[in-house]
Amino acid sequence: MKEKTNSRRTFIQKLVTASAAMAVAPTVLNASVPGRQTLLVRDPQNKKSMLNSNLQIALIGAGGMGRSDANTALRHAGVKLVAVADLYEKRLQDAKAAYGEDVFITRDYRELLNRKDIDAVIVATPDHWHQQISVEAMEAGKHVYCEKPMVHSIEEGPSVLETQRKTKKVFEVGSQLLSSLGYEKAKELLNQGAIGKLNYAEGVWSRRTSDGAWNYAIPDDASEKNISWDTFLKGGKKLPFNPERFFRWRKYLDYGSGMNGDLFVHIISGLHFVTNSYGPSKIYSSGGIRFWNDGREVPDVMLGTFDYNQCEAHSGFNLSLRCNFVDGTNGAYYYVMRLVGSEGLMEVYSDKVTLYRNKVLEGVDPNTVRDLSSNADVRKRILGPEEIVYKVEEGYKGEHYDHFGHWFDAIRNGGEVLEDAAFGYRAAAPAILCMESYLQKKVVQWDPIKMKKL
Repeated sequence: MKEKTNSRRTFIQKLVTASAAMAVAPTVLNASVPGRQTLLVRDPQNKKSMLNSNLQIALIGAGGMGRSDANTALRHAGVKLVAVADLYEKRLQDAKAAYGEDVFITRDYRELLNRKDIDAVIVATPDHWHQQISVEAMEAGKHVYCEKPMVHSIEEGPSVLETQRKTKKVFEVGSQLLSSLGYEKAKELLNQGAIGKLNYAEGVWSRRTSDGAWNYAIPDDASEKNISWDTFLKGGKKLPFNPERFFRWRKYLDYGSGMNGDLFVHIISGLHFVTNSYGPSKIYSSGGIRFWNDGREVPDVMLGTFDYNQCEAHSGFNLSLRCNFVDGTNGAYYYVMRLVGSEGLMEVYSDKVTLYRNKVLEGVDPNTVRDLSSNADVRKRILGPEEIVYKVEEGYKGEHYDHFGHWFDAIRNGGEVLEDAAFGYRAAAPAILCMESYLQKKVVQWDPIKMKKL
């Protein structure tokens, strides 16, 4: 895997008793102060210069994620949104109200690709449109930011890879966690040996609210008059107009990719960045519809298990992913990635990393201990794990902002992004195959190097 270059990050370490911070490169393994906190901050020395001219971008798919992408992109200097495409007329009118009356709007994304004044496009459509629009956009000379998962089926992946190679356009997949300070720090700590030899990783996503389970609001005015329904179907099976499928498309296999394509892919992307992994070799999963019996075709509780073979980049390890849309314990929204090694554990979030390392027995050679339960003297000498917390600096703009920053920098300076088509495919394929394993009730074999199902 290619390493991130010209990092814009350094780390300021603060002891809880200190009144002033010092810029340092913390030696985590030698830390001895429980509860120490370190701030993750930007390094102003490595900021790339912005060009004077605007990058003219267009948004294809102006739903909730598309608007979030556009708003984040526009926080960057020198970026202008000039056009929006969507199949629902009200979203187009809302785009004019939000971004200006001069914004060009259309229900046909091809009109945007034909415009010479557009440099790059954001593809934030339902999953089943990602591959076609991405390929056509690059062939039309546009740089592409494509929401995850990069493709809706593994058969679609090679065409995106080949088109990026052929056109040399900057293509980035929108799994922004890997651009976060938290995941950057986890990568550094793992490389330093902070948790020893990695042997297990897990990711957890929990939600409980109705909209968190993809039951998004359906507008009262939704009809075939203001929604291009046949275009939405994209040549799939013909169905009468159904606003449930249009606005809650993630619940249906023809358009979405289930929990695995929506959420598992984030953890897989971040894990591959942290470990430099190409992906798992074996995938199996289970789950079911346990609560939301509303006609959806995908589980509301899902478990995925992935085997990662030992390679030059990392030791062999297992990954366990869990998603629950019926979780009444963790609040409306919760996620975490944990990395477990032979000498410690990391809990990784986008804005925080907590490192745990067990302290050694005081004055006792652990090799001489045979039965701790029967030796009270030894038992008293076992100390709890040391905990070091890394947090982002105040005012941190977030991983979504930085992910777009990487894309814009690469477009302007001729560089590369972390999550190009190959990276995006290697993250999307295991997630998609996780659903295949669930549906077919079988183990799926995958070659992460050749990117082929076995």
